[in-house]
Amino acid sequence: MKYEEYQKLRRAALGQAEADLLLANGKLVDVFTGEIVESSIAVKDGLIIGVSRSYQAKKVVDLEGAYIAPGFIDAHLHLESTMVSPAELVGEAVKKGTTTFIVDPHEAANVSGADGIRYILDQTGHSPANVFVMMPSCVPATDLDDNGCLFSANDMYPFVGNPRVLGLGEVMDAPAVLEGDPRMFAKFALFENRTIDGHAPYLSNKQLSAYKMAGVDTDHEAATFAYALEEVRRGIHVHIREGSAARNLEDIVRGIVAEKIDTEHFSFCTDDKHIEDILREGHIGYNVKKAVSLGLSPVKAIKMATINTAKCYGLKQVGAISPGYQADFVILDDLQDFHIRAVYFKGKKVEEKGQVHVPKCPSHLRHTIHLDPVKKEDFLLPIRKRITHVIGMEAHQITTSNLPVAFAKTENFEPKDGFLKIAAVERHKNTGKIGVAIAKGYGIRNGAIASSVSHDSHNIIVIGDSDADMARAVNEIIRVQGGYTVVEDGKVFETLPLPIMGLMSDAGFDKVDHLLQKMKNKAYEMGVSRELDPFITLSFMALTVIPTLRITPRGLFLFDEKGLRPVS
Repeated sequence: MKYEEYQKLRRAALGQAEADLLLANGKLVDVFTGEIVESSIAVKDGLIIGVSRSYQAKKVVDLEGAYIAPGFIDAHLHLESTMVSPAELVGEAVKKGTTTFIVDPHEAANVSGADGIRYILDQTGHSPANVFVMMPSCVPATDLDDNGCLFSANDMYPFVGNPRVLGLGEVMDAPAVLEGDPRMFAKFALFENRTIDGHAPYLSNKQLSAYKMAGVDTDHEAATFAYALEEVRRGIHVHIREGSAARNLEDIVRGIVAEKIDTEHFSFCTDDKHIEDILREGHIGYNVKKAVSLGLSPVKAIKMATINTAKCYGLKQVGAISPGYQADFVILDDLQDFHIRAVYFKGKKVEEKGQVHVPKCPSHLRHTIHLDPVKKEDFLLPIRKRITHVIGMEAHQITTSNLPVAFAKTENFEPKDGFLKIAAVERHKNTGKIGVAIAKGYGIRNGAIASSVSHDSHNIIVIGDSDADMARAVNEIIRVQGGYTVVEDGKVFETLPLPIMGLMSDAGFDKVDHLLQKMKNKAYEMGVSRELDPFITLSFMALTVIPTLRITPRGLFLFDEKGLRPVS
């Protein structure tokens, strides 16, 4: 704490002057000792000045025995994946108890480079929560991706001194790390003494060791307890992910409970979670509640949502209830259902119906679909080999399986028996690249679904059982300059425009949520498996750094322990 600030606060801390606020008669969750302590909390100028029943304050709030925990921290998320403007998302999620967000804006960077990152910073600069940023490390994710921008170490340099920039974002290009690519290590050098996030879904134990030795500190891609345990054993801090598509919490927490593993090096994150799921389920508080329902002690779960993450990122003023810490609190009725009674940020109560100011989006970020209309002939797929590799889409996961299938040879594959066409259309530079493959497990009939949210390059991805409907869906995305669309029997059923970089809307979460629910219900009526989120699951089918098969504008690719390579 700076001398001037201390001089201003010390008299109140010593009980010689009134605090601004006293939260009295609460049961404090002490994340340092693991105790539940009956006491009161004194706040002045947005900071905690003391924990004691003896303080006096201008305003006293009697908690009447309710529990008070530190504000929750989301260890890793992409604000763009929520589909609403960053300011609006933060304004809504904070009401669910998350007062600190550690954001990786690589979705925006893949579309618009440094301008996309500035947009995220500007949108969240005056949010009713702490929003920190990790610099995107892999833009593009690999050398084979056709994204909108290149973001090198030199491009990062102007952001390094920003106090809201904590470190280097998820290092998805693990082969570049393992092979000692100097371009990657130039980025590592910029953040040598800060946190470096990882992205390592498919590394052997030896590869994990080399990955950690290079400087990677965290990973959020562990889908199983066994893999998470191997990471933690090597000193990698695991962010347990529970988003809209990837739900890894149950397996990992069950393993932690069964094996009685120390939880100090585990945190919670959402990674990619749609606004409607946040409104329906909650945010990090949902992760805490679910972990407790699986047998984890409430205090351990709260520590994983607070102090563990704060320590991981060197945040010394959040994550605990202690003198000198920011006055960010979640008031809870109990430690089983985790019903939130109130949320405080910097000592001020977050209003449940408070309005969020959404800064205007620059016009050039609203026109990022650079693509001529497509035709049904662009989705022809000849079958000329004995075995065709099919993308197997998996329930509740963003991974896929590699299904070898013997189809009859033909000049154009016709979808049937649950096998669909899936395609990725380059949309940033109008190159004309279109990759087409076959997928199974999605289930749509008599139509197509398309999206400009297609991790991480964010080209247009489309899936369907008709070439004409697939073309119609892609052209609808071009028309609205990004979004989701559902086409049935040659007609557009509904479209959710996402004009901000083809990723987000500033039309308001109510409208976004209404349209999305309508479109999801239609997708399920058309046969999409209810084990999948129709749009989020689709958006990950082009992500070349997740196992196993992926579709890109350059065609079908296989990613496994041997790296990334095309599939003929």
